[in-house]
Amino acid sequence: MLIVAMVLADLAFTSPSEIWGALSRREIQYAIKLSLFSCTAAALLSILVGIPLGYLLSRECFPGKGMIDAIIDIPIVLPPLVIGLSLLILFQVKLGGKSIEEWFQAAGMPVTFQVPSVILAQFAVAAAFAVRTMRVTFDQINPRAEQVALTLGCSRAQAFWRVTLPEARRGVFTAATLAWARSLGEFGPILVFSGATRMRTEVLSTTVFLELSVGSLRAAVAVSLLMIATAVVVLVIVRGFGLQPVFRKGTEP
Repeated sequence: MLIVAMVLADLAFTSPSEIWGALSRREIQYAIKLSLFSCTAAALLSILVGIPLGYLLSRECFPGKGMIDAIIDIPIVLPPLVIGLSLLILFQVKLGGKSIEEWFQAAGMPVTFQVPSVILAQFAVAAAFAVRTMRVTFDQINPRAEQVALTLGCSRAQAFWRVTLPEARRGVFTAATLAWARSLGEFGPILVFSGATRMRTEVLSTTVFLELSVGSLRAAVAVSLLMIATAVVVLVIVRGFGLQPVFRKGTEP
C-alpha cells in the first residue's frame, strides 16, 4: 500500500504536459540516451562474467569456493557510496610510477569522471546479480544431459555450448534483464566515481539528484516516473518470460 501510495502521489503531483516538457529538455534526453547505452553495456559485461562464474560455482567444488561466493555478495551488501569511493581510489593506485587512471589517459581512454566510469560503476554492482541468477539457473539444470554428451565424445566446452547453455537461455535472459534494471537504478557509485556532470556523465538517477539540487521538483518527479515505468516493464518481462520458466524447470523430476 505504501508503494502504491507513493506512485499515486507522484502522478498527482505533476501532469502529462509537465512530464512531456521535462522529458523534452536536451539535458534529460541526453541522460536517457546515456542510461540506455551504459545499462546495456553493463548488462552485457555482467553476462560475460555471470555465465562462466555461475557455471563454475554451480558445477565445481574447489578450494576457496566459499571465499569467492562471499566476495560476489560484497557489492550487494556494501553501501553504494563505498563502492564508488573504492573504484575512485583503485584508479589512483600507482603502477610503474603512474596511476591506473594515468595509464588509461596515456592510451587516450580516460575513465574517471567519463562515460566509461559510469559503465564500470554500474557493472560493479550489476555483475553480482547476474552471477547469482546464473548460478541458480545452472543449479536447476540436470547435469545428466551434459554427462551423456561427454560420454558421446564431446569435450567439456562442447557439452557446455551445445547442451547446457541452450538449456540456460531463459536464465541468461533473466540475468541480463536484472543486471540492466539494477544498472538503471544505480546512483551512489556513479555520483562518486563519475560525478554528475550535465551532458557528460548524467544518467537518469543522477538527473533526479541534479533537478532536486536546483529546486526543479517537477522535473525530478517526471524523471522518477519514467524510471518507475521502466522498472515495472522490466519486472513484467522478468516474471513473464524469465524467472517463471526457470523455476518450473527446477521442479521437474
